Amino acid sequence: MQHHIAEPVSLESTRNETSELQRLCRDLALRARDAAGHLASLTRAKKDQWLLRTAEAIEQHAAKLILANQKDIEAAPSYGLTPAAIDRLRVTPQRVHAAADGLRQVASLPDPIGQVREGSVRPNGLQVQKVSVPLGVIFFLYESRPNVTVDAAALCVKSGNAVILRGGKEAHHSNCTIQALLQDTLTECDLPRDAVQMVPTLDRDAVGQLLNLGDLIDLVIPRGGESLIRRVAREATMPVLKHYQGNCHVYVDRVADLDMAERIVINAKCQRPGVCNAMESLLVHADIAKSFLPRVAASLRAHHVELRGCPETRRLIPDARPASDADYAAEFLDLILSIKVVPDLDAAISHVNRYGSRHTDAIVTNDLAAARRFTTEVDSAAVLVNASTRFNDGFELGLGAEIGISTDKFHARGPCGLQELTTYKYVVVGDGQVRE
Repeated sequence: MQHHIAEPVSLESTRNETSELQRLCRDLALRARDAAGHLASLTRAKKDQWLLRTAEAIEQHAAKLILANQKDIEAAPSYGLTPAAIDRLRVTPQRVHAAADGLRQVASLPDPIGQVREGSVRPNGLQVQKVSVPLGVIFFLYESRPNVTVDAAALCVKSGNAVILRGGKEAHHSNCTIQALLQDTLTECDLPRDAVQMVPTLDRDAVGQLLNLGDLIDLVIPRGGESLIRRVAREATMPVLKHYQGNCHVYVDRVADLDMAERIVINAKCQRPGVCNAMESLLVHADIAKSFLPRVAASLRAHHVELRGCPETRRLIPDARPASDADYAAEFLDLILSIKVVPDLDAAISHVNRYGSRHTDAIVTNDLAAARRFTTEVDSAAVLVNASTRFNDGFELGLGAEIGISTDKFHARGPCGLQELTTYKYVVVGDGQVRE
């Protein structure tokens, strides 16, 4: 048998490849920086014209987008995607229409650029204004969900920012098709084509190269798995807007309306289990556990949810599996739910703050004092009373499309839309004042 020995890769060859990737990424960022300079001075009318034209184009090319997406769906099992992850990846006529509607909603929102946030006149006559301006260049990394490509482009252009997109390999065909359409409409509307760019290689090293360009990129937003976000936070030379996990809770209080609680629990867990604002853990007050847990367990089973619980939960739901500390801290993104019976409100708040991810948590109660304590003491980006965790979403909260939900405290928290993609400058106008 003849054996073939692979030719060794020379150090010089490796250096050349790295150098070429560095040049590619720097050129990408330089072109984005140039586009951002043009976007910063665009009128609202010009930006809205592009948004509305793109909405039309997306609907006109729905069949093309769905066909490209089908290639990604067919390849999804080879990437080890779960059914919930494949659902996030899928493009349907309804989701195409929703993406187009999202563009129209962004067009209907006020232009955040040039807004005077604060103003005053100093005793010496200086007029001081704090004015909203774009961030500049945004590097956005995300996984699955091709509609996010549309949302990110819409928000960045409307807020005067250029964006460099890096979607996951599992959505490559879908994202490339969408990005080509976005650039075509930018050209058609006489906007800089480089306002929306996609990293033209799936080479993972390109991410590291771009994260090293803090002199050209103003903000990076990673939206995906925890390992991706931790890598970005570790390597980035520019600010990072992030959330690591969406471990969301619903606490059913002692004086909750149990019919309402059941509706909220089923919606929060089952409507779309693979998204970051889906409920992952259910807490139930001990006083109502006996009456509530068996009935809600039956409804959850009907939706094929696997239940994992504490000893008291398992006494009331015999087929529930034991829950570990890891289960209570987990973001399942699947039809799996951890359950714990708690003795009181204090224990519920303590559990949420210990195991939660500061994303979204809800209380179901008719006790106003309990609701106030929960919303005050739970340290999360969004806290809801008598409503599903699924409402922590830009559209649902009236903010328009979002580029992500941040669990950071600087510079933005919760759904990040147009306002969160701006910063400010001070504009000071005088008539000859000099400092004494």
